[in-house]
Amino acid sequence: MLDIFVLNARRNVYFVSKAEVANWPFIGWLARATGTVFISRDPRAAGDQKQLFEERLLHGHRLLFFPEGTSTDGQRILPFKPTLFAAFFSDGLRHEARIQAVTVVYHAPGGEDPRFHGWWGDMDFGPHLLKLLAAPRGGRVEVVYHPPVRVDDHPNRKTLAAHLEAQVRSAHPAGG
Repeated sequence: MLDIFVLNARRNVYFVSKAEVANWPFIGWLARATGTVFISRDPRAAGDQKQLFEERLLHGHRLLFFPEGTSTDGQRILPFKPTLFAAFFSDGLRHEARIQAVTVVYHAPGGEDPRFHGWWGDMDFGPHLLKLLAAPRGGRVEVVYHPPVRVDDHPNRKTLAAHLEAQVRSAHPAGG
């Protein structure tokens, strides 16, 4: 959850989020107001989502998505799901598009659980946010921007996703 604030502070991007977020109190309103792209996790919607991605990318929008497909405690990296990379292989984008992976590493405040900043599983958003805001010292966050990768350097979305995942893992303390 903090990733959104951290990454948006550095770059003007449009986030990609699961459709359910659009209905969340306050966060949903904020996401809609900032042009978030909402996607369904239903595999039957993959074609429509690919088209939506293509349209936004062709209009020059920089989309930021989390290819793990879910949040974690911040202490590990889950395998990247290649589905969202399909749009980059369309005829209009394949030879023009570049993707830049970003590794975000959170360092908990002294004496706190290393998972302090993480929001995952069935954790309630409100109490988690209040805990973060009430902390006298919030620790720190490290953001690593990896070199952009040409889409057409990869034969398909799976190899592209694997390459980007390896970049992210290379800069994360949990590693490979």
